[in-house]
Amino acid sequence: MNGISAHDHDHPHDPGHHHDHSHGIAKGADKRYLVIALLLLLGFMAVEVLVGILAKSLALISDAGHMLTDVGSIGLALFAMRMAARPAGGSYTYGLKRAEILSAQANGVTLVLLSAWFIIEAVRRLIDPPQVEGVLVTIVAVVGIGVNLLAVWAMSKANRQSLNVEGSFQHILTDLYAFIATAIAGGVIWWTGWNRVDALAALVVAALMLKAGIGLVRESGRIFLEAAPRGLDPEAIASAIRTVPGVEYLDDLHVWEVTSGMPALSGHLLVRTEIDCHEVRVRVEAMLHDRFRIAHTTLQTDHGRASPSRTRSCAFEPWEGVA
Repeated sequence: MNGISAHDHDHPHDPGHHHDHSHGIAKGADKRYLVIALLLLLGFMAVEVLVGILAKSLALISDAGHMLTDVGSIGLALFAMRMAARPAGGSYTYGLKRAEILSAQANGVTLVLLSAWFIIEAVRRLIDPPQVEGVLVTIVAVVGIGVNLLAVWAMSKANRQSLNVEGSFQHILTDLYAFIATAIAGGVIWWTGWNRVDALAALVVAALMLKAGIGLVRESGRIFLEAAPRGLDPEAIASAIRTVPGVEYLDDLHVWEVTSGMPALSGHLLVRTEIDCHEVRVRVEAMLHDRFRIAHTTLQTDHGRASPSRTRSCAFEPWEGVA
C-alpha cells in the first residue's frame, strides 16, 4: 500500500504496542436509526414521484431524485457497516473497511450527475414553463418537511463517525432545505400562478445536490489518494515525534487514512545508541495515541547517529517461550 514504509517491521507485537484494530465504522453505530430514516424516506419518495408526475412539478421530481440518493447513501452505509465488520484475512489485510469509501464516492458521483440533469431540465422549463399544480406541490412539500425532520432526528441519534453516515445525514439535511424551497415555490404558484418559480426551486435543489456531491467526491478522493486526514498535520506530527526523548532522526514518515475514523502512520526512527530503541518506539506510539489519536502505527527503529546511512539495526530479544 502506498504510504507504508518499505522497511521491514523491526519490533514484535508486544502487549504495549498501540495497535487498535477496532477502527473505521464503529461497531456501536446504531443501525436501527438508519433503518428508520431509510424506511421514512423510501415510502415518501414513492409518493413524491407519483404526485410530481401528476402535478407536472420538476421541483417535486428533483426532490425525489435527491431523496433517492439519500436512500442509496443510507443503504450503502448499512451495507458498508456489514462489510467493515468482517475480520481481516487473506489478501484483505485491512478487511473491507474501505467499502464505505467506495459507496461514498459512488453516491457523490450520482449526486453530481443528477444535479447536472436537473439544471438542464430547469433551464428548459424556465424558457417554456408547463402548468404546475401549486396546491399539490405545496401539500406534498409540507408533508416532506415533516418526514425529513423525523429522518434528521433519527440520523442524529446514529453514530456518525463513518463518512457515509455523516454524508447521509448531510444529504437529508439539504433535502429538508430543498423541501422548504419547494413549499415556497408551490405557495407562490398557488397564489400567483407564476409557474417559472417551480424551475427556480429545482435549480436551488440542484445546487444543493451539486455541493453535497462534490463534497463527498472530494472527501472520499482524499482517502483514496491517501492524503493525511483532515486535522492531522504531518509536519506537526513529525515535530512531536522528534521531541520524544531518545529520538535522534526521523524519516520516511507517512500519514494516511485507511477509512474514515482510521488514521494510520508509518516511519523510520533513529535512536541514540545508549537507549533501548524498543522503549523509544513505545514512547512514540503512546504519544501518537494520546496526542493525535493515531492508534495504527508501523515504526522501524534503528540505533545510529544523525544520518540514516550510519545505522545499526535493533536486535530482537527472543521471547522466553521460544527455545
